Amino acid sequence: MAEKLLIRETKDGLSFDIHVNPHASRAEIAGISDGMLKVRVTAPPVEGAANEACIGLLSKKLDLRKSQIKISSGAKGRKKTILVGEINKTELEQKIHQLDVHDQ
Repeated sequence: MAEKLLIRETKDGLSFDIHVNPHASRAEIAGISDGMLKVRVTAPPVEGAANEACIGLLSKKLDLRKSQIKISSGAKGRKKTILVGEINKTELEQKIHQLDVHDQ
């Protein structure tokens, strides 16, 4: 059974956790593990480059504007909390479901 991404509703929008793997060979959403979205980016974890790459990848894959997505915590670590605004939980769940991510 596929794992489910844990999406929380906050006063500022919807939040979920991601686990980032910088310096990957390619940028991709690699699945869901422990309730977190696994994200691989090619950028190094230097001067926010990997964070920018995460936001860019999520924006593209989830068909959202970059301005709707921000890292609310964990900017310096691999585990980050993403905050998404201007979308309801059902819409976000549908977008994530359409990613067709598989557990690895």
